Amino acid sequence: MRILIKALCVALALVATPTFASPAEEASAVVDQWSATYSANDRNALAKLYAPDALLLGTTDAVATRGTDAIWEYFVALEKGGRRNAIQEKTVIVLSESAVVVAGFYDFARKEQNYEPRPSRFTFVVVKRDGKWVIAHHHSSPRAAQRQ
Repeated sequence: MRILIKALCVALALVATPTFASPAEEASAVVDQWSATYSANDRNALAKLYAPDALLLGTTDAVATRGTDAIWEYFVALEKGGRRNAIQEKTVIVLSESAVVVAGFYDFARKEQNYEPRPSRFTFVVVKRDGKWVIAHHHSSPRAAQRQ
């Protein structure tokens, strides 16, 4: 019986012990979640990943998009479905305990284009606000096939 009680105490201690991820891990997870949410074509969930005052410099837009309402509008094409995103490479740079830059390369693809990859580059600034990691800035642009 004592062994059972000791085992139960150890198990409870392990379950009750909180695990904390580093700022790099937390911010990287937000960017991974962004990619998965984009690929799920869920623009409501995607817009919620951004801070209320976020700035988006989108891949296909000539103007800056500010705030979650405008960002939600920017991703209107997700309503049609058939959009995908796959991160190819990323680098994480921790600026502070509450600010992280994640930059790299990803591919977009569309069903109506037979999911032909459209290589792009990205930079996210992910910040911790009120205990939650959110995207404060997102820049995306087409990636050249070769250096010009």
